[in-house]
Amino acid sequence: MSATSRRVLAQTRFETLAVLRNGEQLLLTLLLPAIALVALASTDLVPLPGPRAHAALGSALAMAVASSFTSQAIAVAFDRRWGVLRMLATTPLGPRGLLAGKLGAVLVVLVVQTVLLGAIGLAVGWRPDGLDVVQVAGALALMVLGTGVFVTFALLVGGTLRPEAVLAIANLLFVLMVVGGGLVLPLDMLPGAVATVLAFLPPGALGEALRTLLADGTVDIVALAVLAAWAALGGVLATRAFRWDA
Repeated sequence: MSATSRRVLAQTRFETLAVLRNGEQLLLTLLLPAIALVALASTDLVPLPGPRAHAALGSALAMAVASSFTSQAIAVAFDRRWGVLRMLATTPLGPRGLLAGKLGAVLVVLVVQTVLLGAIGLAVGWRPDGLDVVQVAGALALMVLGTGVFVTFALLVGGTLRPEAVLAIANLLFVLMVVGGGLVLPLDMLPGAVATVLAFLPPGALGEALRTLLADGTVDIVALAVLAAWAALGGVLATRAFRWDA
């Protein structure tokens, strides 16, 4: 294993433990998606494609993926304020290594989220019987690309703005994604022109694609391309604009 790989793995381990020890981040990443899943599957307040529990699980998984944006943006911003990133800047890790470490940690936490939400999904009526290898691969690709999008933009926001601004912006954007961004609620609830635009933004593409995949088994290739493009853009912007000091 190369020295670079060892550094990234060490950073991934550190970032994972930091998330798991942070009660506020666990609330955001684990509890809120679980509540959303139960609420969507158990009530008729929001129209969802059937089977209802399957689409609800898709929305909850999308919410779990997007929660990494808020938690990581805030963590990065305050790490800059407290000088943690200044110390990392003296190591060979670099912005790309930091990004890789955070992405790895979020993916580890996402495995925990997926297992938890899958168990809750089974309790509220979801059944994985109809899933085949292609559909499972499609779901994994959507979630990994979505994670890439939200982590890179978290580093962009957290690595360039003041912590107080990041705290407000990250929480506001998460609420907007959940309420009207297509992340949790179907895009067909919105006006046609708005829904069309949101389908090409990360929250709408991810949420709609996961709901569609779990509800009727269709893998949305366009959504995969949209998420891949946003992840690439976010990676370029984050590595170029990231600042180690506040």
